[in-house]
Amino acid sequence: MNDTQDWLYEIKPKGKVIDLNLKEIWRYRDLMVLFIKRDIVTVYKQTILGPLWFLIQPLFTSVVFTLIFNEVAGIDNGAIPNFLFNLTGLTLWSYFKESLNATSNAFKSNASLFGKVYFPRFIAPASKVLSGLFKYGIQLVILIIFYVYYAYNGMEVRPSYYLPLLLVVVLNVILLAMGIGMILSAFTTKYRDLSILIGFGLNLVMYLSAVMYSMEAARDKLTDYYWAVEWNPLAHIIESYRSIWFDTLEIHWVGIHAGFVLGAVLFFVGLIVFNRTEKTFIDTV
Repeated sequence: MNDTQDWLYEIKPKGKVIDLNLKEIWRYRDLMVLFIKRDIVTVYKQTILGPLWFLIQPLFTSVVFTLIFNEVAGIDNGAIPNFLFNLTGLTLWSYFKESLNATSNAFKSNASLFGKVYFPRFIAPASKVLSGLFKYGIQLVILIIFYVYYAYNGMEVRPSYYLPLLLVVVLNVILLAMGIGMILSAFTTKYRDLSILIGFGLNLVMYLSAVMYSMEAARDKLTDYYWAVEWNPLAHIIESYRSIWFDTLEIHWVGIHAGFVLGAVLFFVGLIVFNRTEKTFIDTV
């Protein structure tokens, strides 16, 4: 009797520092699709308004920002309508915030599943980020509708010639959110209250990320404290995103180039931390 046999799959401990193993992830692509569908369907399941929350949140937030920062604080956005200016920044910020939150809680929220069955753990945070693109896409459609509305009514709103670079900026946000999120995921497995701190911290960081104002306005009004915005990579990324939408703004190349390099570095660092944490997290989560 021959004791040797060929195994269909072989699960081995990871020996590499960075081991994304795209071949194995592709093998589990059906599971990835299942996770994405689950995330989209169950978010607002058994709610009264359902997917309408995808639209209500950015619209109401944009209205509040317009009233507080433009009408009360007097921030002037020039020829760009204030509401459209705020909505543009919020669409990208919301995607970054939710992607980072989901990635940082990847181990904690999937602990019961990770402890029962094997699959590439990277699929869990990746599916959250990809499913977030669905919500971002809906909000992008709403942004385009208001964009066309203001343009039709004679407002000076038109996109830059560099509009295709939006894909690069969104990819930049994905890399940055996943990189920071995977690093934080290692700490949330041991310290549960860190999740609360992350949510609170993101709400504070938003005010330093040029979401509801331009970096030029921040330079004029913050003066001595402008460094807090200038050294925030998210502020440069959002500024570059908005400069692509409006050709009246100068293209913010710093946010496009430097932001992408920083996002790529943080993604690979986060991947190293994530790979190390997945070996032992089940003992501490």
